[in-house]
Amino acid sequence: MRRPQLDIQLKTPEQIVKMRAAGLVVAEALRRMREAVAPGVSTADLDAIAESTIRDAGAVPSFKGYHGFPASICSSVNEQVVHAIPASGQLLRDGDLISIDCGAVLDGWHGDSAITVGVGDVDPALLKMAAVAEDAMWAGIAAAARGAANGRGRLTDISSAVEKAVRRGGRYGIVDGYGGHGIGTEMHQDPHVLNHGRPGKGPRLVAGMALAIEPMITMGSPRTAELSDGWTVVTRDGSMAAHVEHTMALLPDGVWVLTAEDGGRARLGDLVTARQPADSPTA
Repeated sequence: MRRPQLDIQLKTPEQIVKMRAAGLVVAEALRRMREAVAPGVSTADLDAIAESTIRDAGAVPSFKGYHGFPASICSSVNEQVVHAIPASGQLLRDGDLISIDCGAVLDGWHGDSAITVGVGDVDPALLKMAAVAEDAMWAGIAAAARGAANGRGRLTDISSAVEKAVRRGGRYGIVDGYGGHGIGTEMHQDPHVLNHGRPGKGPRLVAGMALAIEPMITMGSPRTAELSDGWTVVTRDGSMAAHVEHTMALLPDGVWVLTAEDGGRARLGDLVTARQPADSPTA
């Protein structure tokens, strides 16, 4: 059986600069929500912060109305993995772990990013899981940068790097069926980016690719279920979960993490392109 041909949208450097503008809007929204996370705050409160930040910047929330989704963020708490709908009656409690996924479209270009944040006094084991997910995301981004630079990189090099970083971090479940994706003039584009697998397979990693890299891991089984709302994905065994994400783009001279305030410089060093314009705080 022949595999379907992927439709991968390659961006020009000028288009990637436009995606960076959208990415910075998302980064600011997530920064404000991170600061607001506290016991007693509702997930609807966080959603309001995101929407006002995005609209004040002249952008539009990517998620709101997407296939009928009713909010500007996904706010997944504890055993909720992804796609949970914010609610005024869902108050954060001391010890919770919340994943906040946020997207914005500006001048027709998308940015997409997610963070996992502890609420109040959190079990150190849960904070470690969140840190492992973040390390795995950065490992995947670094693998993409190196693969594009040497001309031998393939898509599943990212998947393999994510998986290896998770395995190094501990005994966690790697959620299957959900993962990263291409991004650009649509929020979700080809290719799908698995968070596990053998390296050296799939399309070549080349300049112009823009990808959202997003590991999702659990403290227990990787098996999930979708709730009756048609959106919220939870762990089947009730174990806690973490989800992080950055939008990145490959340029001829390196990678640019479009939703990181510093473009990824602190975590990736010289792998980051030198072409960052003045809109980046560390440029």
